[in-house]
Amino acid sequence: MRRKFTLIAACIALTFLASNASATPFMVSEMGIAEQIEEPAPALSVDGNIVSVQGASGKTLEVVSLTGKTVATYKIEGPAQRVELNLPKGCYILKVGKVVRKVTVR
Repeated sequence: MRRKFTLIAACIALTFLASNASATPFMVSEMGIAEQIEEPAPALSVDGNIVSVQGASGKTLEVVSLTGKTVATYKIEGPAQRVELNLPKGCYILKVGKVVRKVTVR
């Protein structure tokens, strides 16, 4: 019984010390916090073999086969651009920035 009382008293003392330690003032200096600015994700839409890309000015549209080989790359030069995919029939993966889409060319 005495051992249990000692253990409870030790826990209470540690809790009290921890709460007092966090209440003591200390100096915090901020060394330039960088703000992370989220830019909107590019929009991809496919109609047949035409890909419309919006919101990806200055980025690259990458067309990758399902085997992982890069088949084509297109530089997106404006806020909205249409790209004609001159590819054989099959499934491909389109990548612009962090946006990835699977498409089928028929």
